[in-house]
Amino acid sequence: MFAKNVLFAAVVLLGTAYLATKVIPNPEKVANDFDNSTDVESLRAVAVRIDNAFDSNWRERGIQSAHFAEPLQVARRLSLGLTGTIPSLEEIRKFEKISTDDQIDWWVNYLLSDDRFHDYAAERLARAFVGTENGPFILYRRRRFVSWLSDQLKENRPYDQLARHIISDSGLWTDTPSVNYYTVTVSDDTKGQPDPIRLAARTTRAFLGLRIDCLQCHDDALGTMELGTPDAIRTGTQADFHQLAAGFTSVRQTAAGLQETREENDYKFTFLDEVSEEKVPFKVPFQQELLPEVGTRRERLATWMTNPQNKAFSRAIVNRVWAMMFGKSLVDPIDDIPLFGERPPGMDLLADDFIQNGYDLRRLIRIIAQTKAFRMAPVAEFEFTDQHESSFAVFPKTLLRPEQVVGAVVQASSLSTIDDDSNVFQKLIKFGDINEFITRYGDSGEDEFRTRGGTIQQKNIMMNGKVVGERTTANDLLLNAASQINAFAQDDQLAIEMIFLTILTRRPTDVEADFLGSLFSETASHSGEQMDDEHSGFDRKSIVEDVMWTLFNKEEFQKNH
Repeated sequence: MFAKNVLFAAVVLLGTAYLATKVIPNPEKVANDFDNSTDVESLRAVAVRIDNAFDSNWRERGIQSAHFAEPLQVARRLSLGLTGTIPSLEEIRKFEKISTDDQIDWWVNYLLSDDRFHDYAAERLARAFVGTENGPFILYRRRRFVSWLSDQLKENRPYDQLARHIISDSGLWTDTPSVNYYTVTVSDDTKGQPDPIRLAARTTRAFLGLRIDCLQCHDDALGTMELGTPDAIRTGTQADFHQLAAGFTSVRQTAAGLQETREENDYKFTFLDEVSEEKVPFKVPFQQELLPEVGTRRERLATWMTNPQNKAFSRAIVNRVWAMMFGKSLVDPIDDIPLFGERPPGMDLLADDFIQNGYDLRRLIRIIAQTKAFRMAPVAEFEFTDQHESSFAVFPKTLLRPEQVVGAVVQASSLSTIDDDSNVFQKLIKFGDINEFITRYGDSGEDEFRTRGGTIQQKNIMMNGKVVGERTTANDLLLNAASQINAFAQDDQLAIEMIFLTILTRRPTDVEADFLGSLFSETASHSGEQMDDEHSGFDRKSIVEDVMWTLFNKEEFQKNH
């Protein structure tokens, strides 16, 4: 038994020593391995047009813009937006070996090819498509739906094709995961069938960025919902909503799964101020001329929705991807984009490029990452207001969502990258910690991009919770960042730098480095002495733990900036 323990300890030490060689700077010159295979010039040309649109908007409004952020700060916000976590120290070392001009392009390509992006983006989209509810136990498999979305993103499936599958697919919810879009709406109230009212509301919000469900109960008396065509704009009516809902009646839930019916079921509804039901025909609420005459109702609806001339479809995903990357959407609320009239600078440029380039989500992400707005600093040399942040003249500081907070905590407690290549034990611990943390911290639900403030409970969980507490406690087996930094960064300034890079994705300021350096020096001066109560906490390991805990609880760590 003793021999086995010694062997195990030796393996752990050797593995950790190898890890240390990857995260502690190596003075040897490393070749630049950036593969500039993407058409960066094409992306930059579109980004310049978007920059010009923002510049023009800022000038018209008399708004001054901030300077550019540091590359590591941009890398951090990219990681949070695309993978829900922060860069590992191992990744930061790789990032800094890339030439400055190529760093951000390399980082975007690196993240888009990572399964962490596919899985994380799939969950974000799933919240818009099917929500966060459990749905009917037998007929609904949310995890299968999210996994299917992840596979589509990994294949870089054009977004219009993905949407058409979701709207028009048939089959069993386990074998054809896309049909979970329908089965999640099944309930006793709908007699075991998909709910056309919920589907109409969900479809317009998620895929068209329109809150047409406000017309479910009555006509628009306030003039806030404009429909029709650019040449014939009209106020929305109750009939607009229910005529669209009629498009979902060509499908039935059967023992064999979701199936098209040969004869489309009639949709009947009792309108406001009417006494009896009436048959409602299938129509779309705007650009009726784009609706095909051939095919099932769902097929026709899917084709209309993804028609290149239906700009609402591309604007909706542009707004959602922008929100994922910034933490704040171009149009707020995220699913309430004006069908007509003025829209924010850059939105239509991005939407048009998205259509012209085959609804390529990766290209959309790359262009946004190229823009001046995305690379802005969150601070400025002038006094700025909410207006500067809302117009993206300064990068908006937003609270991280719960999954981003715990994702960042979990990653920052490891010097190596936690991804799909990590060992099973590490991934299981991550999965358990994330679920437990979000349960206590509070899930932001479907409306995850709404403006909100932190709660006392959330602050308490960060300060006294299990996840942060365990992951800032150094252990004898050197299994986390605290113990590895303490063991392998013998130079105090290097230890301080590693802690800051690991948690905040930046180096300490001179003031921070001097102050913390004095703490480490005081620790060293008391080593080997008989300590009294005043100096009982003076050991290097405790200082590392305390500094890490403090940084985790800084507002800087808990915000996207």
